[in-house]
Parts: sequence; C-alpha cells; structure tokens
Amino acid sequence: MELQGKIIHFLGDSITEGVGVSHPSKIYHALLKEAYGLKAANNYGISGTCLADRRTPLDIESFNRHFVSRVGEMDPVADVIVVFGGTNDFGHGEVVMGTPNDRTPDTFYGACHHLYRTLIDKYPTIPIVIMTPLHRWYEEIPQIRTTADGLVKEAVTLRTYVEIIREVAGYYGLPICDLYANAGFHPEIPSQREALCPDGLHPNDAGHVIIASRLAGVLKAL
Repeated sequence: MELQGKIIHFLGDSITEGVGVSHPSKIYHALLKEAYGLKAANNYGISGTCLADRRTPLDIESFNRHFVSRVGEMDPVADVIVVFGGTNDFGHGEVVMGTPNDRTPDTFYGACHHLYRTLIDKYPTIPIVIMTPLHRWYEEIPQIRTTADGLVKEAVTLRTYVEIIREVAGYYGLPICDLYANAGFHPEIPSQREALCPDGLHPNDAGHVIIASRLAGVLKAL
C-alpha cells in the first residue's frame, strides 16, 4: 500500500495515547505520518483501557472504556484501522480468559472476537491491522484468573494473551504486526529497558521509532 495521503485510525491504550514519549510528535503514529505523508493519523488511544470489559470498574472512569465501547466514536472515513492493545488486560489482573466460542467483551477471547467483528462491520472494505503487545517487565509471572464458572483458577502470562490475539485475528484473516515476536527488545534486559522502555512498560522516543518501523513494514505490504 502506498501510505502517502492515507487516513489511519489508531485504537489503543496508553502507548498509543503517548505515555512515555517526550512530545506527541514522537508517538509511533505521528512518526509514521511525518515519514510517509499520511493525511491523518487519528489517535484513539486512552490510557489504562483494556480489550475486555472490566469486571470491577475503576474510579478513573476513562480506564473503564474498553476498546469496543469506543468504536462508535471513530470517524467512519479511514483507509486503515490499527488496533494496539492487550497489555492492560494482562497487567490489571481481572479478565476471564474464556473460550474461542465467546463473542462478548466479558472474556478476553470474547472481547477480541467482539472488537474485531465490530470493526469489520463498521469498516468492511478496508484493512484492519492488529498489533500484539510488546514485551514488558515481569510478564512471565503468572497472573491468576478465575474462569467463567468461578470454580477454577488459571495461571496465565502475557504470552497467553498474545496467542489469543494472534488466534482470533487469524480467524478473521486480519494482518498482524507482531511486536511481541519482532520488536527486538525486552524490558527485562536492563540495558534495553534503560535505552528503550525505562518504566518496563511504556516505550520512550527511541522505542516508538522501532514500533513505527515495524508497523510501517506491515502497512506497506497491505
């Protein structure tokens, strides 16, 4: 795809909103706009938000606005949609994983299906690119999740969420920008955390350059 002049919507969490960068012009989508002459790089990122609906609402109301609840607010005019989320579903420790048959935002499986289907229904003829979460600090410490029936607990790591995102994106034939596999850095390595992701979660300016580069390769291949 030729990117010049294109309108791209970016639906995401704090990384897309710009937490961690020195200036909004340093966010990955702003870098893409500058480098490739996008007509618009519309930022629909909200900090603290998840793909799945929270079981227990937080006091900060914006944190409760799971991704699919915001699709109706997105401009109907676009050439590409990019979705970048999932790390908060792991980090905030509440979501039920569910099963591949789920179709509501009450579980992580269901939230992925519901979000992707809602976006496809709104934008049936344009590419929808799914970005997997980046590696983060302490991602391999199992997070305990209660299953849907409330009787059994399951221990999952960030990799579990990434695998579900890949699986459900594949179900709908959606292209993937796999940052978990291909970003090339991991905050658990001290030198890389210092250089690219100082708080272990949010990339800095240099980290966003890498994200923009990886995403550009996927977008240009569409």
